[in-house]
Order: sequence, then C-alpha cells, then structure tokens
Amino acid sequence: MLETVFWVAALGSLYSYFIYPLALMALPARRALPEPSAASVEADVRTASPSVSLIITAHNEAGRIREKLENTLELVYSNLEIIIASDCSADETDDIVREYENKGILLSRTTERLGKENAQKDAIAMATGDIIVFSDVATSIPANAIDALVRYFENPAVGAVSSEDVFISRDGGVVGEGAYVKYEMWLRKLESLRGGLVGLSGSFFAARQVLCKRWDIHAPSDFNTALNCALDGYVAVSAPDVLGHYQDVADPNKEYQRKLRTVIRGWTALARHPEVLNPAKFGLFAWQVFSHKLMRWAVPWFLIILFIASIMLAGSGWVYSLALVLQIAFYGVVLAAHFSPALRAKGLIRIPYFFVQVNYAIAHATLQFIGGRRMTVWSPSQR
Repeated sequence: MLETVFWVAALGSLYSYFIYPLALMALPARRALPEPSAASVEADVRTASPSVSLIITAHNEAGRIREKLENTLELVYSNLEIIIASDCSADETDDIVREYENKGILLSRTTERLGKENAQKDAIAMATGDIIVFSDVATSIPANAIDALVRYFENPAVGAVSSEDVFISRDGGVVGEGAYVKYEMWLRKLESLRGGLVGLSGSFFAARQVLCKRWDIHAPSDFNTALNCALDGYVAVSAPDVLGHYQDVADPNKEYQRKLRTVIRGWTALARHPEVLNPAKFGLFAWQVFSHKLMRWAVPWFLIILFIASIMLAGSGWVYSLALVLQIAFYGVVLAAHFSPALRAKGLIRIPYFFVQVNYAIAHATLQFIGGRRMTVWSPSQR
C-alpha cells in the first residue's frame, strides 16, 4: 500500500510539468498558426483591416502611465482606438491620461474600485473595435504588435490570441522566472495547436469583441476569455511573434504576494466555473484545464506525500533510498540558496529555488482559498 502511495505521488509530482507536455506532443496538431516571418507585412496592404480597441488597465499608475501612453502612441495600426480603464485611481493617473485626449486616447473611469476585470468591463462597453486588445501599464508593446496579433484572427476558428511574455531582469541576466516563462511559452504553443490555451497572458492579449460580452468580473480575464472561446466554439492560441516585455518587480518581497494572488484568483475561477472540467462538454479543453491548472496546483501536496513516503520506505529497496537521498539533496540546496544570495544567483540554483518558491506559494494560496480568502480587487506589481 505504501509503495502505491509513493508511485502515485511521484507520478503526480511529474505529471503537469513533464507527462502532460509529452502527451500533448503525442497528439496530432489540429491547426496551423501563421509563420512569425509574416509579421513584417504592413497593415495597409490588407484589403480590410479590422477595427481594434486597445484597453489598458490602470490603478494608481501616475509614475508609469505617461511612459505607457507614449509607448502606445508608437503602435503602427491604421484603425486603432485606445482606452485607459482606470480602476478608480486615487492619484494623478486620470489627469495624466486626460492630457492625451487630443491625441485620441480615451478615459474610462470606474466610480467604485471593484477590481481589474470590472474596470475592463466598463471599458469594453465603451469600445467600438471588432477586436479588443488588453494590456497592463507595466507591459511594453512593440510597434508592430497589433498588426501581428490581427493576423491570427484571419483564421475564423481563433477567438483569442495571447502574446508571449519576455521577462527582463534589471541586471539583464537570466533568472529562474525567465526560464520558467520560456517553459510556459513552449507549453502554450503545444496547447494552441491542440485544444487551445487554458489561460492567456493577462498583461497582453486580444479577443474578438463578441467574446467579451460575457465578462465575469470575479474571475481572471485571461482565464475567462479562454473559457468563453471554448463555450462559443473558438480556440485561444499563443502568438510567438507577438511579445510583451516586462521587468521583475521593484520589491522582490512583493513577488511572493503576486504569486499568491495569481493562484487564489485561479482557484476562484475554477470554483465559479467547475463545468470547464467536464470532458463531455469541453472535450480536449477540459483535459488541458485539469492537467495544466488543477494538477499543477496539486504538485506541492504530491511532493510532501512523496517525501514522507520516501522516508518510510527508505529501508525497503534501493529505489526508495535513492529517491530520499535525491530529495534531501534537492531541498538542501534550495534551503542553502534561501540563506545565501550569492548561491541563489548561480544559474543552476535559481531554477530549483524558483520551483520550490512557486510550489510553496501554491500551497499557501490553496490553504488561504479553502479558508475563504478571495482577491477581486487588485494592485499592480511595481516593476
């Protein structure tokens, strides 16, 4: 019985990160995505460019909003509407936005602070575009990004398109999260070619306007949009040639709170929409949600069970003894890195340290969610 627990825990620990991607690779691709090289095509050679509304969500962003507005005005697209969705900002954010009214930038301000998705909902009601693009203030968008996004909607099956995240550390080096983001982008590509993405990059993504009418202000918009695609027979895909650049947080201590918020909001979304796990209704998409979301959030618990089972089985065979030794060595290195910034800075150490940090945050967030904590109102991380 204990051996069974060990192997179930081992498979559970590996499933979401390794077994699930391998299973996706074994499945035949259902669609082809535009080649990145086609991104150089200029918007004005199209027979008809769809209208686009760009919604930028902001809350108390007076220190960064001007830079974001200038970046936005550099975007090259002939039929672009720009709306700043202010989540009841209490600083000078709205006043700065109003300075840009003569350049065509619109302000949508909520009268009550109810969270990012509520601010987006109000801006959606104002938007006139056939395609709606969502972005955060902290994300820098390349000049040709909107045109590159629009190309994906030429496929009538595509309902939403996610950018790919480019994580830039302040010293320009590769960090644990940078490698993690690269892994996530690879996994998104696999999902795009099968059942579609189960979540988009919340800092920069686009959706058909018709899919934005059913907007749940209590669930993350990146997940809600992917769900709306599945409900209406569309797919959400990743665009490898559309990049959103963002930096690490200014205060590393706040990064942990961001991870907590992300997981709590993810649990909230699944709790509000449990039907998404029904394969009879959602097919392959339901399996992808189960594998990418639910099983990943179960990893810390599988790891704990695996460690305990390894201790109890250490004298029962070399496999179990080796498993215990490897786990002790792994966690020992992570613990040493926790107390040694110099060790933590080494490339081979950063990734396992980040992995343990993420799973600790998942476990913490799960317990908080079970305890009743919800996080609808959001404060953007200062990057």
